Amino acid sequence: MSFVPFSFGPTTRVAFGVDRTARLGKDVTALVGEGAAVLLVADPGIAKAGLAGEVEQVLTKAGCKVGLFTDVRSDPLGSQVDGAAEAARSLGAKAVIGLGGGSTLDTAKFAAAIATAEKPADHYGLAVNPLPPRGLAKICLPTTAGTGSETTRVSVFTNGTDEKVWAWGDELRADLALLDPKLTVGLPPLLTAATGVDALVHAIEAATIRRANVMNDSVCLQAIRLVVRHLKRAVEAPDDLAARGGMQIAAALAGVAIDNSGTGIAHAMGHALGAIGHVHHGRAVGLCLRAALDWNAEADPTRHAWVAEAMGVPAEGRTVEETARELAPAFDRFLRDVGLPISLAGDGLSAADASRLATVTMAPENKAMRDANIREIQPEDAERIAANVLNAA
Repeated sequence: MSFVPFSFGPTTRVAFGVDRTARLGKDVTALVGEGAAVLLVADPGIAKAGLAGEVEQVLTKAGCKVGLFTDVRSDPLGSQVDGAAEAARSLGAKAVIGLGGGSTLDTAKFAAAIATAEKPADHYGLAVNPLPPRGLAKICLPTTAGTGSETTRVSVFTNGTDEKVWAWGDELRADLALLDPKLTVGLPPLLTAATGVDALVHAIEAATIRRANVMNDSVCLQAIRLVVRHLKRAVEAPDDLAARGGMQIAAALAGVAIDNSGTGIAHAMGHALGAIGHVHHGRAVGLCLRAALDWNAEADPTRHAWVAEAMGVPAEGRTVEETARELAPAFDRFLRDVGLPISLAGDGLSAADASRLATVTMAPENKAMRDANIREIQPEDAERIAANVLNAA
C-alpha cells in the first residue's frame, strides 16, 4: 500500500467521565486563574431544564464570576455570536464555556475567538478574513453526541444574508472538551438518533473523501464502530450511561476526523437541505449521504469497503467492490433501525424541490465540501442525488 502526503493536526484536550462536570471549576482555574469571570453560553432549553443552573453553581462554588447567555438558536445567527462576544466583553470574561448541542458550542467558540476584537461574526465568514490571534479560553460541554464541535476548528452560523456559512481556524479550537455522559441523558430519542447519525456521517465522509489518510483512518473507523455499537441502545434506553458515553466518545472522535480530513457531498447538500427545508442537520446529512453512497463508492471501492466492514458488513469471500456495494444498503438499514425518518414529505418537501436543493448545493458557500468529495460534483450530479433524497420513503 502506498501512502499519499497528508497532515494530521493536534487535537483538543478531552476529559471524559460520569459526573466529570463536578470538576469544571478546577478546569477553569487551571486555564485562567482563580476567581476569573466566565461567560456560560447555554442552549435555552438546557437553561430552562435547570442544567445551566447546575453548571453555574459548580463554577460559582469555585469562585468564578459567572454570566449567562442563552440567545442561541439552531444554525445560530451571526448577530447572536456578536451578542455573546459583547456579553463576554462586558463581563470582563477570561473564558467562554459552551453548554449544549453543536449550535451552542459553535456560538461559544466563535464568540470567545472574536471577543477580543471589534469586527462582527460576518467579517470572518468562509475564512475570508483571519480570526483575531488572541481570543478567550474556550471550554465545551456537549449535551448531544453528534456534531463534534468540541473537537473541531470550525463554527457554523447563519450570516446577515441568511446563508449558512462557517468560520474556520486554529483560534476556534477549544482548550478543553469535557465529556460527561450524564449531560446527554435528557436528549429525546429522535434527537439522539439524528445527532448520532451526524457523528456517523462525519466519520464516513472523513474516511472516504479526497483528503482521507491512513492516520486519520484509525480515528474514523473507531468512531464508526462505536456509533454502530451504541446508538440504537442510546435511543432505546436513554439512561444507559455506557451507551451515552460510547456515543460521546464517538462524536468527539468524528470531530477529530473531519477536523483533519473534512466533509463531502453529504454536508454540501445537507447544509442546503437545512437551508431550504429547515431539516435537522444530523438527519439532513444522513439522508444526503444515503442518497450518494453508491455513487461515491464507485470512485474508491477500497475505502468504502473499509467503512462497510466497520459497520459490520462481512468481507470474507467478497471482493473489495462487492463489499463496497454492501455499504449503502447497510447504511440505509442502520438509519431505519435507529428510527431516523427517511421521507421528507412531512417536512413539506417533494421531488419538485430537487432543482432548488441542487442549486443551493452548488452555491459558493458549499464549494469547499464539494471539492473535497471523492467524486467531482457537477450540477447534473447534484440534481440526481437531490432527487434521490427527496423521493426516498
